[in-house]
Amino acid sequence: MKDYIIVGAGIAGVSFAETAFLNRKSFTVISDKSQNSSYVAAGLYNPVILKRFSMPLDAKEHLEYIKPFYKNIEERLNVKFDISLPIYRKFVSAEEQNNWFEAADKPALSPFLSTSVVHTKYFGIDSPFGYGKVLHTGYVDTDVFLDSYHKYLDSDNHLIKDTFNHTDLQINTDFVEYKGLKARHIIFSEGFGLHANPYFMNLPLDGTKGELLVIKAPDLKLDVAINASIFILPIGNDTYRVGATYEWYDKTAEPTEAGKKELIEKLDELISCDYEILDHLAGIRPTVKDRKPLIGTHEVYKRVHLLNGLGTRGVILGPPMAKALFDSIENDIPIDKSVSIHRFKR
Repeated sequence: MKDYIIVGAGIAGVSFAETAFLNRKSFTVISDKSQNSSYVAAGLYNPVILKRFSMPLDAKEHLEYIKPFYKNIEERLNVKFDISLPIYRKFVSAEEQNNWFEAADKPALSPFLSTSVVHTKYFGIDSPFGYGKVLHTGYVDTDVFLDSYHKYLDSDNHLIKDTFNHTDLQINTDFVEYKGLKARHIIFSEGFGLHANPYFMNLPLDGTKGELLVIKAPDLKLDVAINASIFILPIGNDTYRVGATYEWYDKTAEPTEAGKKELIEKLDELISCDYEILDHLAGIRPTVKDRKPLIGTHEVYKRVHLLNGLGTRGVILGPPMAKALFDSIENDIPIDKSVSIHRFKR
């Protein structure tokens, strides 16, 4: 008998699998890769919400947790996917500069916002008011991260490549069973696929569609990520990820002409150099209206658990939320009410 069955192999599912591995628990992951938002994600991690100059709950602690977590995986799998990279917030006015300095004076934000205006000139970007530099930032190359982790799961016989059929799950007092596979617990990390899950489908997971462009711009020569009305993230070889859109009504994972047009218009406002569009990607982020994750144990079936709702901050939330759920199951440590699924209990 396994300790865990994990349904879903995006950032959430992989984070729980690694947490189980670190704690010497046995597990099997079941995934058909139907939920692709983890692959489409830019993977930027930034403790500050620049739109509102605020800090999400426990962002500093989460940042401190993910660095050794990802480094351990890199060393074990002999890959590199965690890239330290400054984020520059482009100022559009003197007023925005002042707002930045006011935010940098706040004790919670001061370790992450540089108080020096950066006046580096990048070819093709007009920046008369300069940039604000966010500290302790970077990105996880989610393609490399997930592909390498899936290969490890596959090579160690931890992975079943199949679509999970909820009707085949049998729940007993002491274990669950799925197509002959028995485990003490089952973790659902299906992203937007939660809507097909009969155990948790009533939770308010909205899902927000996001679209990205991958461009090649040989003259741009960015060595930082730029945050403006969109972000531009250098990923090597004069190639950049550009995004993202936010669409609340379209729940298909297909790229749209409207999304592409919006990104091109914003990109053309930001840069004046030539570029070529290499790819256009789309996915449904598993978002919740209060912008917080959904983790916890089913109120009736105590062997059935959820790790979902990581939204736009999957790479920074996945590992610590996996640990919180694991500690709740194995060590009876209560989950913080702000992220517990039971905050929506009626």
